[in-house]
Amino acid sequence: MIVLKAPQEKVIAVLQAVSGIVERRHTVPILANVLIRKTGNALQFTTSDQEIQIRTVAELGGDVGDFTTTVGARKLIDILKTMPGDQTVSLESSQSKLILKGGKSRFTLQTLPAEDFPLVQESAQFGPAFSVPQKTLKTLLAQVSFAMAVQDIRYYLNGILFVAEGKTLSLVATDGHRLAFASSELDVEVPKQEVILPRKTVLELQRLLSDAEGAIEMQFASNQAKFRFGGMEFVTKLIEGKFPDYNRVIPTTHRNSVTLGRAPLLASLQRTAIMTSDKFKGVRLNIEPGSLRVAANNAEQEEAVDELDIDYGGDEIEIGFNVTYLIDALGSMHQDMVRIDMADGNSSALFMIPEDANFKYVVMPMRI
Repeated sequence: MIVLKAPQEKVIAVLQAVSGIVERRHTVPILANVLIRKTGNALQFTTSDQEIQIRTVAELGGDVGDFTTTVGARKLIDILKTMPGDQTVSLESSQSKLILKGGKSRFTLQTLPAEDFPLVQESAQFGPAFSVPQKTLKTLLAQVSFAMAVQDIRYYLNGILFVAEGKTLSLVATDGHRLAFASSELDVEVPKQEVILPRKTVLELQRLLSDAEGAIEMQFASNQAKFRFGGMEFVTKLIEGKFPDYNRVIPTTHRNSVTLGRAPLLASLQRTAIMTSDKFKGVRLNIEPGSLRVAANNAEQEEAVDELDIDYGGDEIEIGFNVTYLIDALGSMHQDMVRIDMADGNSSALFMIPEDANFKYVVMPMRI
């Protein structure tokens, strides 16, 4: 049976969409494969790592009929990548193998039985579905994902908190040293739901979401989340645990505030960061009426000092930060201006977009 016959670029696009979660080497060999199921004209491709499952449906020609198998996902993609984009490729079944043909090339690939493929058991208790534009979710993820913890012993920090309540969707990420919050309006009212999406799920969503028109539909259960967008279905396990109360972390009473150009501040921090050491990424900010001075030094007794003119009439403040935390936040923003609220040199600073309450970034000071 000819399972598919289509241009290489079409086939590889479908395979790459589902194969981001596939590891090349797996303790369960079949999880390195993609499950291919043909029903009539429609081809369904499914991948899983037992915690995340991605499925998409496409029509890629070939014979009409029912057929199912699994084949190595990465190997299939690697072969297709070596072929021209406009070349017609075909996949034929032959006993327990698949034969990939393109031009004068022919590859015989080993398969594993489809019935052995461990599909994720979907929850029967999903809450109400709601939608946001793909572009909106992609923006929200970009605004907070850099603040996720990486392999923290507090496992609930290794992901992003999603809070849907009323007509608002809020995303929060923190690694204990900084916290990023971003929110957006929904078209429908939803009952309050809080879930923590794992880091791998967040990175995969960021890879798959597009800026094109089109919505992403979400549903949450107690232990799973489901997303549907662009002909794809994405099911993931959630992180269990209690996320910190982010409302207590975001300061509301800082009396000193300065608004300045985001790009000049980012450039100043990037210049100054060159003089920090790999182990110690500290920079000092001296803020006084009319000027902001950024300074750093290292173990070789080298020093960098950079000064910006600012419109500020508050207290004189000297405060230290991990420069990477500031660069990450400013780099994820696209607005011209940034507002910084501070109390003193020992309290956390709050970064915001002027006249936009939907983004807040809190960063703890460091001793320098």
